Amino acid sequence: MANTRTAPSGTPTNVSQKHNKGGIGESTLRPDGTLKVTGEFAYSSDMWHEDMLWGQTLRSTVAHAEIVSIDISEALAMPGVYSVLTYDDLPAEMKNYGLEIQDTPVLANGRVRHHGEPVALVAADHPETARRAAAKIKIEYRELPLVTDEASALAADAPLIHEGRDDHHAGHVPHPNIVHRQPIIRGNVEEARKRADVIVEGEYTFGMQDQAFLGPESGLAVPSEDGGVDLYVATQWLHSDLKQIAPVLGLPEEKVRMTLSGVGGAFGGREDISMQIHACLLALATNKPVKIVYNRFESFFGHVHRHPAKLYYEHGATKDGKLTHMKCKIVLDGGAYASASPAVVGNASSLSVGPYVIDDVDIEAVALYTNNPPCGAMRGFGAVQACFAYEAQMDKLAAKLGMDPVEFRQLNAMEQGTIMPTGQVVDSPAPVAELLRRVKARPLPPERQWETAGEGADVRALPGGLSNTTHGEGVVRGVGYAVGIKNVGFSEGFDDYSTARVVMSVVNGEPVAMVHTAMAEVGQGGVTVHAQIARTELGVTNVTIHPADTQVGSAGSTSASRQTYMTGGAVKNTCEAVREAVLEIGRRKNGSYHPAWATAELLLEGGKVVTDGGEVLAEIADILDGEDDIDIELEFRHRPTVAFDLVTGQGDGHVQYTFAAHRAVVEVDTELGLVKVVELATAQDVGKALNPLSVVGQIQGGTTQGLGVAVMEEIIVDPKTAKVRNPSFTDYLIPTILDTPSIPVDYLELADPNAPYGLRGLGEAPTLSSTPAVLAAIRQATGLELNKTPIRPEALTGTL
Repeated sequence: MANTRTAPSGTPTNVSQKHNKGGIGESTLRPDGTLKVTGEFAYSSDMWHEDMLWGQTLRSTVAHAEIVSIDISEALAMPGVYSVLTYDDLPAEMKNYGLEIQDTPVLANGRVRHHGEPVALVAADHPETARRAAAKIKIEYRELPLVTDEASALAADAPLIHEGRDDHHAGHVPHPNIVHRQPIIRGNVEEARKRADVIVEGEYTFGMQDQAFLGPESGLAVPSEDGGVDLYVATQWLHSDLKQIAPVLGLPEEKVRMTLSGVGGAFGGREDISMQIHACLLALATNKPVKIVYNRFESFFGHVHRHPAKLYYEHGATKDGKLTHMKCKIVLDGGAYASASPAVVGNASSLSVGPYVIDDVDIEAVALYTNNPPCGAMRGFGAVQACFAYEAQMDKLAAKLGMDPVEFRQLNAMEQGTIMPTGQVVDSPAPVAELLRRVKARPLPPERQWETAGEGADVRALPGGLSNTTHGEGVVRGVGYAVGIKNVGFSEGFDDYSTARVVMSVVNGEPVAMVHTAMAEVGQGGVTVHAQIARTELGVTNVTIHPADTQVGSAGSTSASRQTYMTGGAVKNTCEAVREAVLEIGRRKNGSYHPAWATAELLLEGGKVVTDGGEVLAEIADILDGEDDIDIELEFRHRPTVAFDLVTGQGDGHVQYTFAAHRAVVEVDTELGLVKVVELATAQDVGKALNPLSVVGQIQGGTTQGLGVAVMEEIIVDPKTAKVRNPSFTDYLIPTILDTPSIPVDYLELADPNAPYGLRGLGEAPTLSSTPAVLAAIRQATGLELNKTPIRPEALTGTL
């Protein structure tokens, strides 16, 4: 890096994996696992520089208002304060940023559009000084009318969240407060409705979920002598950050050097910019390193959330259980700024039919601008909301037809060759019926007879049992099923690619491979898999993972279940090229005296060149002795996709589909409205398990997040003020180990011939179907319809 300053402590260093021997298909251990569980791992909030300042953001206290005046004089006068910045101090002509639409101001420009919007920045020599200085900034607001829901957003006289929109999404939407609209029309719903013997309708409400990662937003910006800045930050997509940061700093991209620091979870919440630009602005203004670390309260305002949604569905079926048609409208609340809303709309619409064969559909999905908190990427990305609704519809249809809910789903399950509502053919295995069969066939947890268990019963296993609220009175059991479909990778014609650099060298007489990518390791285990791929393709034991930074080509985002497919594919292809380079040197040096170099299939195994028959031809270290390091960087792209037609929704928009099914067993105290999830069994097709231990962990983690939104997780926004009411882990509840049930996992390995190693992206799919499975089980236990997440006690006791 072109930085003459002392590197901050906590800077990531190369991670050696010499102690891990495994290649793909083995459950090798994470190189950072021990450090994390012992508390030695350096997260971004642990970064330190000897002469650094602390940054603080002042955020709006109202949701929609004109900024009449800002007085920073008292803040600037405080001892220890180095800088106070507002919109007028921004250095470049570009003052907005955004993932897809550049509609988000770095600092509010005369108007705030949501509660918690950044208005001013402070840099001081102590974090408490920075906080106190921010509190002394005086802002006069003139509050404006609020837009908080579908009705107020789409009214003819609705206040416009963004006047004069000028972007490529606006041309096909009927109202300026619609961020994006995607219809999908296939077949003839009106004719198909005539064939239906039963029709069910439903209106569903999905609450706003937070990613709730445990490591809050944080990073360290260090100005350099060339006028640029080095940024060490926890993020999901280094190069996307770079493209948004550099223009608003007025710097060329090469002067903004980014290095990934330790990430304490992400789940989509770090795909957007949070503190990155603010830290860089303060560092350049003060010519000192600036660290920003959000507290938990600020974290709730510093990142986007999962879109809350209203979903309106109609399904029809014949008396023998075949689906005839589906009609739906999905309304997503995108909040004040676009973020990833256009892509979320694309996913919600194209996956709204679920993993079922329905020839006649009429679908519309929209995302709205409102004065609520901005929403964007979160695990499951549009498909979660749709799955909650269509699975409830499947249960309604099965009940109306008197059919078993699993058999009804299996009867209509898609399979390889099914045509999606977008016209795309599912051209790889789609084992929907088999996944359902597997979760249903699993033995149920034993029934517990609470009312007759006597005084010695362990009431901790009861709903609310740790509070000793019940001894089994009114506790009933329910079982529910759900299955979901999720796309993998970026879709709709996006140029989705990833880059990997691999260097083969000899160190102390042994061959060593170094893998360098810009992939953000956010806990998914990519650094482990990359080393496994390198060992498999290069036949070496010693693999080093270089810290992720922008000195190598983009790896894309750690999202969309894409990194193992995309960056794993890039590592695989680059390793293959390195292997061929090693063999070419070997042929040049040794081919003249051993004919196998020219005639046999050659492999690299155990640090040696061997034939496919096992004959050892040479040591890799000997081949490379006296040679320059082999250093190759290559890009990997998946097969192309196309944008969905904006009128019909037709188009091959997705790269790959993945499927998961769940069976939930719950116990419900119907008198107190408390729920205990006893078991969440799951089955999923992963194509190829590159690391079985990581596969199980990903599935169990995604399942737990789906459980959270089913029974406890929701950001509460006051409809009268559009203010967030519960921005803390005291009031925003997430599942703890005491809430998490047994999650037995059954995974299939049905290879996708289009993917590296036949793998399927797997991280998101279990988040889809776990939520509706839990809801289905609660409905089965109580007989209630329950069309809203999360389920609250008052919904179960009838005291709403």
